[in-house]
Amino acid sequence: MKQIEVVAAIIHDERGRIFATQRGYGEWKDWWEFPGGKMEVGETPEEALQREIWEELETRIVIERFLETVEWDYPQFHLTMHCYLCHVESGHLQLKEHEAAKWLNKGDLESVNWLPADRDLVRKLKIGVRL
Repeated sequence: MKQIEVVAAIIHDERGRIFATQRGYGEWKDWWEFPGGKMEVGETPEEALQREIWEELETRIVIERFLETVEWDYPQFHLTMHCYLCHVESGHLQLKEHEAAKWLNKGDLESVNWLPADRDLVRKLKIGVRL
């Protein structure tokens, strides 16, 4: 099975809201995810995450801490996703690749259709991962 390794930013604001993005392309178009993307050869996960967020959202982030690595089997590939808690340092979260985005309160996290690999982390954030 094909292996894909990605990074994801769980971006929060001072009010405790989480930034979610809606995919605008591909097989999983219209599903919601945490922004991020594939690691390039030679990059650390943190370097990849900062690059991806700049490319996708024209935003600089501060990576606060590693949260967890999610392992998920999709029908066509196995996903390894390294998730980091972050906040915006500068920029305006301008959508370059996504169809839409929302700031979600913890109680509203399950109001969007998350990608399967993101769902367990969403539940953990909802019940109280410290932001």
